[in-house]
Formats: sequence, structure tokens, C-alpha cells
Amino acid sequence: MQANDFAQLDNRGIAKIRGWIMDAQKLQELMGRMVGELGAASGAALVLIGDELGLYKALAQAGPSTSAELAARTGCAERYVREWLAAQAAAGYVEYDAAAGKFSMTPEQAAVFADENGPAFMVGAFDLVGASIRDIPLITAAFRSGQGVGWHEHDPALFRGVARFFRSSYATHLLSEWIPALDGVEARLRDGARVADVGCGHGVTTVLMARAFPRSEFVGFDYHRPSIEQARKLAGEAGVGNVVFDTAAAKDYPGAGYDLVAFFDCLHDMGDPVGAAAHVYRSLKPDGVFMLVEPRAGDRLEENLNPIGRIFYAASTTVCTPASMAQEVGMALGAQAGERRMREVAQAAGFSRFRRAIETPFNAVFEVRP
Repeated sequence: MQANDFAQLDNRGIAKIRGWIMDAQKLQELMGRMVGELGAASGAALVLIGDELGLYKALAQAGPSTSAELAARTGCAERYVREWLAAQAAAGYVEYDAAAGKFSMTPEQAAVFADENGPAFMVGAFDLVGASIRDIPLITAAFRSGQGVGWHEHDPALFRGVARFFRSSYATHLLSEWIPALDGVEARLRDGARVADVGCGHGVTTVLMARAFPRSEFVGFDYHRPSIEQARKLAGEAGVGNVVFDTAAAKDYPGAGYDLVAFFDCLHDMGDPVGAAAHVYRSLKPDGVFMLVEPRAGDRLEENLNPIGRIFYAASTTVCTPASMAQEVGMALGAQAGERRMREVAQAAGFSRFRRAIETPFNAVFEVRP
């Protein structure tokens, strides 16, 4: 925007730009917000670089360090590390002691950027950002054609990012809060139950449950073969023997007589969620439970116009809605479908009981029964 695009402000604070009449204060506030947005967007690549090179973990472990010390510790070129550290300090992701010329991380910063198995780790979300940027040509073409983009067509960073981003929440809430919130389910799992984790991705939730309930048998299903292969690797590394993984879609996964069928953040991605839920109905025992975990959302758009809704709507535009539209039916519920629409899907599939068992800032957990 050029300086001569602006006219003199009048005594009411009104500005004219290219013939548009606007409130100068509101314009200034928006431009200031955009500076922050640009800083965050341009810094996303640096977060991924720091994660890939182990810079965050090394700095968190070593404590206050110069750029030369961190470069030597990570096998990187000092000049690049110096510039990266400056950017991180400007973003507030690391601390800088000007007197000592050293950088460090607070416990809070380390929890967000360096502790991959902790409850506050957020770097996986930046994997999702990176994937969405690389997928711009695919999504742009879909906007023009109206066609979908299958989950398997996305940049591979998406699959890794989903597992890393959601793992923190699952590890924090699944065993300690979500399963206990389902009537009688925890006791059944302790005694020994048959469980299907559908749309399991890399198997994070499947392995968490299998390790916690060794008397139960778990099977994870996903149509995406590379994710199933990664899930098998994860299970092997975890040393759990009561879990298997198989390639299958939500509407035709094998088996019957399950005590629990779980869908974690995936039903809204499916082209035919009613058909998928109907298959769950058929595969459950008469007293079985369908555990449906979905992004937390209100039923109306205006209820979701907040920072978390913003994240989910963005992901829904580039991933969830295109995935559904690439499949049969193509209902395209979107990541902010809300409880009412999920209830309607469950009822259309034959379920008669539906309740919100518990929620977190990111998720709502529904207990669905025949």
C-alpha cells in the first residue's frame, strides 16, 4: 500500500483509500493484527526446521547456550543457528540474555517445543501447516472443480502431523478422563473386551488403550496402508502384544461382537458417516458402546468464531471437507459439525442413545449406544 493511497483524515477519524471510506482506527488495528499474523506464518517454517534438526531439544537439555555452542551440539552451521535463534527469541519461543549473549528455554517453552511426549507439545500442529502449504495446488484445483482430495493424496507431513498433534491430547485425556466417562466401559476393558479403533491412523490411541488394558484385545483399522504400517511399527516399539492393525475402510472393517468401537477425530472426514456409523451398529454387541470423539464445536457458526474454531475451520477447508467429498455420498460434515449433526448421524444409523460424556477445549466425547 503506497503512502499516496491515503487521504487526509477528517476530524471524525475517517480515511479514504482507493475510494473506500473506512474507520482509520479499525484499519490501524487490523493492520497491526496482520503484522502479528505474518510473523506467525513466516515463523512456521523455522519451527519445523528447529524440530527436524533437534535444536529445541538440544537447547532445552543444555540450558543457556551461545549460538556456537548450540551449533556444535547439533552439528549445524553456526551462522544459520544464530539467525534461527534470533527469530525464535523475537517470537518469544526462546529467551535471550543480552548480557551473557546466551539463549535458553523456560520450562513452558520446553514443554511446547521440546517435550514430544508431554501434554503441551504443539510442534505437530506446524507439520499440519507445512502440509497445507505444500497442498495448495491440490486444494485450489478442488475449489475450481468441486471434486474432493483423498486423505492419501495429501503431503505425507499431514499423516505425521495429525499423529503428533493429537497424541498430546490423547495421552493426557483418553485413559484418565474419556474412558472413565463412559458408563461401565473401563471395567469391561479391565476384565477383557474386544475393541475396534476405526480410522486409527498411526495407532496412537490403539496402543495407548492396549497398553493400559492388557486383558483386552484391540484391532486398529484404517484404509491408508502407510499409516497402518507406521501403526504396526509403533506397537512393536511399545512392546504391546494385544493389538493388531489391518487395512480396512470404516464401512467394511471385519469382525463382529465388539464391546467397544472407537472413532477418534475421523467420522466427519468420511464421505458416508451414516453408513460408517451403521456398520458400527452392526459390528457391536447388543450392549456395546460406540465411542465417538470429534472436534469440540457448537451447532451454529457464530458459536465457533474463536481461536480454536479458526484452527479447525482452516483444517476442515484443506483436509476434512475435501476428504469427504472424495468419497461416496460426500456428506462433507466438516470439522466443526457440532453435537446436533453428530446426533442426527447416529440416529440415522440406528442408534437410540446418544450423550456427550465429557469434553476438553479441543474435543467432545460422545457415548453412543444401540
